[in-house]
Amino acid sequence: MSNTQQSENLQLREQLALLIDQARRNEEIMRRHQEFDLNFISASGFRELIESIFAALSAPSELEVVSLAMLDSKYEIRRILQDLNIGLSEFPNLLFFQDVRELGPLQHLRRPELGPLDASRNGDLFPPNLPQPASVALVPLWRHNALIGLLGLGSQDANRFTPNMATDFLEHMASIVAICLENVVNVERLKHLGLMDPLTGVNNRRYVEQRMTEEIGRTRRRAGDFCCLYIDIDHFKRINDSYGHQSGDEVLREMAARTKAELRLSDTLGRFGGEEFVVLLPDTQMNDACNVAERIRTSICDKPFTIGKENRQVSVSIGVAALDLSIPDQAIDLLGQQILAQADQALYQAKEGGRNRVQAFSQG
Repeated sequence: MSNTQQSENLQLREQLALLIDQARRNEEIMRRHQEFDLNFISASGFRELIESIFAALSAPSELEVVSLAMLDSKYEIRRILQDLNIGLSEFPNLLFFQDVRELGPLQHLRRPELGPLDASRNGDLFPPNLPQPASVALVPLWRHNALIGLLGLGSQDANRFTPNMATDFLEHMASIVAICLENVVNVERLKHLGLMDPLTGVNNRRYVEQRMTEEIGRTRRRAGDFCCLYIDIDHFKRINDSYGHQSGDEVLREMAARTKAELRLSDTLGRFGGEEFVVLLPDTQMNDACNVAERIRTSICDKPFTIGKENRQVSVSIGVAALDLSIPDQAIDLLGQQILAQADQALYQAKEGGRNRVQAFSQG
């Protein structure tokens, strides 16, 4: 065999080896794509999906930090997490932004951005409580032409993410993650709709009773404090009789909105029926609960309501009760009935005392 033929054979073998190596790399990429897709798509709930995102991206990809930032302007997702008993402390890498403008120039990011960590541009995705990477990949999550969040991938290797790297895999992964996030949030929304009062947009009685059981159980386990407010709109029948039920509905909606504005994210507001509302205040003592009730009462009576074409004053009476854990091993449902009855009794006393008042329940 001539030297030329030997050289050509060597080149062919080298080319073949390169093709085989490339085929193996492509096969590995496809396998990773499938694994990522299956991990995310098979997640049945929010917790499982978030855990899958962090687990699937961290160890296999040898990344020191993975963060997920979600836009949640109305606290809707955070309320869903609360309803699912998922504390934000469980997922320090799960971040929330109130307004897309908080993301600065990243709000317009359409494709993954790779490069060194830049505190002024992408530092919000890697806050000080997380490991600080040397190089990062910022992956935007878009659905229906709207940015719903960002994935932050960080490595302590400065050469791991560089601007000239291909981003096909990251873009594919982003599309899957965005779809899965949208799906689990929508599923939880549908569940929540069955527990929401359609008129006022706050929780309904069924939800309040369910949440009452959960909070009383938690309070008893921790030997903590728990209070309940029972709220009733004064002379509501006169509003309906004088201005019609449509105006009455507007008053209910506005009253619910003003009440909700005075509460914490951890509190629960629900319409219990008619013009009656109940508020659950976990980790709250009686004095503090009375202060919350007074804020609610003031927010309603100090600013007139627009009823029909008139501005009219509306007031509420509020009864306040604290959970009594003095009887050991009392059934949780009985404790719930008891605190509601006590708050209702205090409400009756507030009505008898002249209305537009806050009344704390007293055994005496």
